Amino acid sequence: MQNLTLLDGQKFQITIQRLCRQLIENHNDFSGSVLIGIQPRGIYLAKRVAEELRKILPDSKIEQGDLDITFYRDDFRRQGSPLVPNQTKIDFIIEGKKVIMMDDVLWTGRTIRAAMDAMQAFGRPEKVELLALVDRRYSRHIPVSADYVGIEVDSIASQKVVVSWKETDGEDRIVLVSDSLT
Repeated sequence: MQNLTLLDGQKFQITIQRLCRQLIENHNDFSGSVLIGIQPRGIYLAKRVAEELRKILPDSKIEQGDLDITFYRDDFRRQGSPLVPNQTKIDFIIEGKKVIMMDDVLWTGRTIRAAMDAMQAFGRPEKVELLALVDRRYSRHIPVSADYVGIEVDSIASQKVVVSWKETDGEDRIVLVSDSLT
């Protein structure tokens, strides 16, 4: 296995801050916008972005929730072991709001499709945008693209992008893992 660190430490934090500034450009005070992190790993991104936005815009109400997509995935019936769903925590109305969905890695697009389906249980948003910390280009199965991207990675199917979060993994880091051919 070969590991290539793509982003860590201060650069990781700067990337989150840059994404927040881009969101502010389009959503101003967030009075008509909400943030939704896609379970399991997109919730860390959404919480981090919400925390940073609250620092930048202390007088704004930043609403942030977590969305479980387990039973909306197109492959959930193909799993060999029983599925354990995550928790959905959305205590606000998305009807008529601008929703910014967030996930750590955008790869095939299937997770985003499932999130769109799951989100419909909470109302019909005015608009849906996607923020991805890592965009693995050239691997889409479904035509999805992110409106906001932390970093873009050109990778092949045998490679894996691993995002570590300080909250769960002890450090903020993005690593590209490749199988060694030797």
